Amino acid sequence: MTRSFHPPVRTLMGPGPSDVNPRILEALSRPTIGHLDPAFIGLMDDIKRLLQLAFRTGNALTLPVSAPGSAGMECCFVNLVSPGDTVIVAQNGVFGGRMKENVERCGAVAVMVHDEWGAAVDPQKVEDAMRSHPAAKVLAFVHAETSTGARSDAATLCALARRHGLLTIVDTVTGLGGIDVNVDGWGADAVYSGTQKCLSCVPGLSPVTFSNRAQEVIQNRAHKVQSWFLDMGLVMAYWGGSNQRAYHHTAPINMLYGLHEALVILEEEGLENAWARHARHHAALAAGLGALGIEFVVDEGHRLPQLNCVRIPAGVDDALVRRRLLDEYGLEIGAGLGPLAGKVWRIGLMGFAANRRNVLFCLGALEALLNRPGGVAAARAFYASSR
Repeated sequence: MTRSFHPPVRTLMGPGPSDVNPRILEALSRPTIGHLDPAFIGLMDDIKRLLQLAFRTGNALTLPVSAPGSAGMECCFVNLVSPGDTVIVAQNGVFGGRMKENVERCGAVAVMVHDEWGAAVDPQKVEDAMRSHPAAKVLAFVHAETSTGARSDAATLCALARRHGLLTIVDTVTGLGGIDVNVDGWGADAVYSGTQKCLSCVPGLSPVTFSNRAQEVIQNRAHKVQSWFLDMGLVMAYWGGSNQRAYHHTAPINMLYGLHEALVILEEEGLENAWARHARHHAALAAGLGALGIEFVVDEGHRLPQLNCVRIPAGVDDALVRRRLLDEYGLEIGAGLGPLAGKVWRIGLMGFAANRRNVLFCLGALEALLNRPGGVAAARAFYASSR
């Protein structure tokens, strides 16, 4: 007889998913209603309003795609990129490479601007590419690079794109709720995120938002969007602002309960307070890691507080330490990707998981396994001095 699955209790401090707030787990368990039920339509309107708050935008075309962040990425590309277009893609980690894949699968040409993994996107390189490719229609870049923990200057990059007449596609999957995301202030055209990072919701939804300029491009396309499911012209008939909603797909109703609760929690805390909390606990973790002799990959000015990419000390077995953390402490941290595989750990402090308990727990576990004292004491000293 097959038994029900009961997962082990873990503390999730990797690159995502993050620990889910118990309030969100409770919301997921509420009674399922129909996806065209008047009560659910009201919930959809509230989710849209709360996403506009989180993204800091007034964009009418703001909604959660019924699939994870990778689908949010694809949604932005298939709606704004047509066959034969030229798209400038800034890559400083794994997810810039995935942008390139999306461009090419749209039948367009990707002009790559490369920066070292762990560095921010260099605006001068991007502007040089724009001048060299005046027919380019879109600039795509990652605001918060999950593979390296680097934050790029979205405001500057979006301003460059506007000045050269390009649309922008921005990945902030790891950014939303953890650092300042200001879609209207940046002048960004298409921005996508995920629910399983700093919103502390379960994986499986991707908030997206499109500017008026982007909506005009979608409405005036010469070719159909290559994905029926992700065609915003069709999806908006369901997510639009009126009470008359046209059936498009059966929405993941209970997951949307969870997203709504996550956004209510964010609204209650306040955006600035959420950003400050992530920054404070990051600083405590950084103090402790420094005391253990563990170095960051990213320069201090470009670090994501919610995704801490650190170099594995010489002589330490990467896989063994991560396995012992999981087996002996129930603690998950992330491995490196691409050229950083085996060289770095990625320690997440995202959403509900960005708290003092997790910082001290992680540092204590690393102290014990590495036989290096001082990390917990350094973090405690930081907390004491920053009250």
